Amino acid sequence: MNENNLTTKKLINFGPSGRAVAQPIDNSLLDNIFEHLTMERYANVQYFSMYLWFQERDLNGFASHFLSESLGEMEHAQKFADYLIARGQSVKLDEIPAPVQTWDSIEDLISYSFNMEADLTSSLQQLYSIAERISDTRTNVFLDPIVEAQTKSEDEFANILGKVKFASNQPSAILLIDSDLKKK
Repeated sequence: MNENNLTTKKLINFGPSGRAVAQPIDNSLLDNIFEHLTMERYANVQYFSMYLWFQERDLNGFASHFLSESLGEMEHAQKFADYLIARGQSVKLDEIPAPVQTWDSIEDLISYSFNMEADLTSSLQQLYSIAERISDTRTNVFLDPIVEAQTKSEDEFANILGKVKFASNQPSAILLIDSDLKKK
């Protein structure tokens, strides 16, 4: 008869942070998580820059939307950092580039945002695929709600882009979109 794991002295694995870990993270997955964390942090700074751009133009609905997006991206980065710590890792923060601060049009800015969201979605799907391939169920479970929320965010930006594109840079139409975003 085997003794219960709770009463048996058993070798415990410790991660780089010194925390006990039940399952180490594969190096390939870890590198991709660090890359994704950098993407989330960049999105946070970029959306804050966009918030400022809209504030300077008194488009408060757009500004509010981008401030919310900035805070959301920081929350996502924090979730990834907390997950890494829970898995015994030391969080590696890479340098992030300066955000884009000048735009030729609102459509260009929203298009850039949509592409950034699409890149984040692709990165999450890659993480999910790697975790699945190496049977890291913990990571897949962690990613499930994040992938769902990211898909919704990408859809929201596609919707805003469609409206802005249809508005054809007409000030009255842009003000209506701005007003609609302020209500959210």
